[in-house]
Amino acid sequence: MPSDTPPIVLTFGLSDPTGGSGIQADLMTLASMGCHGVTVLTGYTVRDSATCDEVTGLDPDVVATQARMLLEDMPIAAFKVGAATRAEVVSAIAEVVADYDDIPLILAPDFTLDDEHVLAADELREAIADLLAPQTTLLVADATTLLALAQPDGDAEAPSLDAAIAHLLSQGCEYILSTETGTHRHVNTLYSDDGQLRQDLWDRSVNRMMGATDTLGTAIAALLANGQEPAEAVREAQEYLFQATRAAFRPGMGAHLPDRFFWARSGDDDETPPPASQDSPPDEARH
Repeated sequence: MPSDTPPIVLTFGLSDPTGGSGIQADLMTLASMGCHGVTVLTGYTVRDSATCDEVTGLDPDVVATQARMLLEDMPIAAFKVGAATRAEVVSAIAEVVADYDDIPLILAPDFTLDDEHVLAADELREAIADLLAPQTTLLVADATTLLALAQPDGDAEAPSLDAAIAHLLSQGCEYILSTETGTHRHVNTLYSDDGQLRQDLWDRSVNRMMGATDTLGTAIAALLANGQEPAEAVREAQEYLFQATRAAFRPGMGAHLPDRFFWARSGDDDETPPPASQDSPPDEARH
């Protein structure tokens, strides 16, 4: 790759016409963090900033063909997988990325888009747990999602969160960033086979926020593509998300959106993002 070419990140996800989440949000995050984003659509949403009315999935063969054309043309430095619509699409993605197991893969699944998506999620969860999670470098998910992935069929008694994390790590996932939102703070904890690696606490916005998980996962992918180690990438990605949500705006009648180019509208003349805010950036609780 020519030295003047930025790291290239391939992101799989849904099209979100608001730009708040999905591949549109991924592209903004990647550009803001010095990467070139290329995209593979898994489907389309019909939505605004308040609600999602419809999710339409693409044919799995179309998904796989999009990805293979890009991979045969460009040197991809990292993968990010967001929302998929059904198990067959997950299977197609898993088959593609299996041929590139030296490329970091960030997985940030979403099972909450609409009622149909939730009702169809058993097969979807099973496919992600069986096919994608074992190939994942770093999984970004809240406790509900981690429990669902560890026990995707729901037949047995639900495991504890610690047991779910241990199970997913034992299946091949290298790192898990467990995200939780309390009354006033986010608590994000990074795990590997060595146990808890770090825990970060940072203030939660009082506003309903759209696309935060996509932004966090994509920021981690961008930092890995730039050569950072996972633990450091997790720390810096949280600082980026903190800044973006602190500068969030409300373009419509629904949720606020993170300002992924907060540094470009800060009034400074610098062309590169500034370091994390000193107001109340993520606090490292344990390292």
